[in-house]
Amino acid sequence: MLADNRAVVPWLVSAESGTSLRATAARLHEFATSLPDLDPARFARGLAGGPGLAHRAVIVGAGREEFLDGLAALAAGEQARNLTQAGPADPGKVVFVFPGQGSQWPGMGKDLYAMSPVFREHIDACADALGAHVDWSLHDVLTTADPEPFERTDVVQPALFAIMVALAGLWRSYGVEPDAVVGHSQGEIAAAHVAGALSLADAARIVALRSKALAELSDTGAMVSISLPAAELASRITPWADHIAVAVVNSPASTVVAGATWALRELEETFAGEEVTVRHVKVDYASHSPAVESIRDRLARDLAGVAPGQARTPFYSTVTGRLLADTRVLGTEYWYRNLRQTVHFEQATRALRADGHGTYVETSPHPILAPAIANTLRAADPTVIATLRRYDGGQRRFLTAMAKAHTHGATVDWTTALDHAPVPV
Repeated sequence: MLADNRAVVPWLVSAESGTSLRATAARLHEFATSLPDLDPARFARGLAGGPGLAHRAVIVGAGREEFLDGLAALAAGEQARNLTQAGPADPGKVVFVFPGQGSQWPGMGKDLYAMSPVFREHIDACADALGAHVDWSLHDVLTTADPEPFERTDVVQPALFAIMVALAGLWRSYGVEPDAVVGHSQGEIAAAHVAGALSLADAARIVALRSKALAELSDTGAMVSISLPAAELASRITPWADHIAVAVVNSPASTVVAGATWALRELEETFAGEEVTVRHVKVDYASHSPAVESIRDRLARDLAGVAPGQARTPFYSTVTGRLLADTRVLGTEYWYRNLRQTVHFEQATRALRADGHGTYVETSPHPILAPAIANTLRAADPTVIATLRRYDGGQRRFLTAMAKAHTHGATVDWTTALDHAPVPV
């Protein structure tokens, strides 16, 4: 009886040099070609027992022919869709990066929920925790193809929180532990929970009730991303100082401003004829600006009693732009400041790099912050990894992300993928 070849698994190949890597791939190709009844998962287990030498490659596939094609490309020194490879790399310390709003897409949790027990367990736990505060189904939102729920901030933010927490749990199940976490805007709530500073119950309460409070700000403002350094943009908005604020500093070439819609429109007009990219953020309120002050009292009431603890994993704050040594301050006032103050993501990224972090895993359904990290740390050549991508959120995509971590030197426990290789039904 032939093996079921539908399971997506990784084939690991490594060698001391690029030449040896190609030669090894050629030998494996010849051997695999001689086995018409080859079981890819069993073969993958044998390869995973290798020493993991400096030059690494991973072929992700679901059947014999896919693996043969990947091996052929590797042997020939060519690229292939399912092939990831890299030479010797020092990964540095690993950071889990949690973005704010913007990475969502309809059906973003459907495939992994169906195929990954670990992912499913975390989503179910988040659904239970959020259930006390929302009147909609997390399971329905994460699996539907309907874009309508994603028009609501009070749905988008808790749903993103849940999927980011579940993705972090999935990475950890493969042995990839973060040496630090960093979050962007509402992404800090997931980061604080994953770091161990917030219980799941408290984190779910914060993200659910705060996103509901934001409904009071609906249709009161806007946010615009502009490809200029923060200092230069701050001077450009001076004529509208009472109506526009610098909301987010992502990188040396990406800054977001927030404020009155009419004032932002006038500001945008001043860039006509300049080589400046202006992109509207899909929100109808001015987050990280004085406009948030109107819901401060509501947040104080809604979030009273939140009990943060000391994080087990270092937490880099984008409110302060640096390592937050005492995470017991992540109470009600902090989560107001997180919404009101400028997001200092560039500063936090530089602090992470200064402390030896070289691998940045964006644990989200689509990479939002990866370009900002790469731009900020250009000289350091960081490894930036997107976990999933829009409309590409299954096991194959996740294993490809894991393959990038492995080939760039991170320690990955492949037994999870190989012992529990999910098979679509």
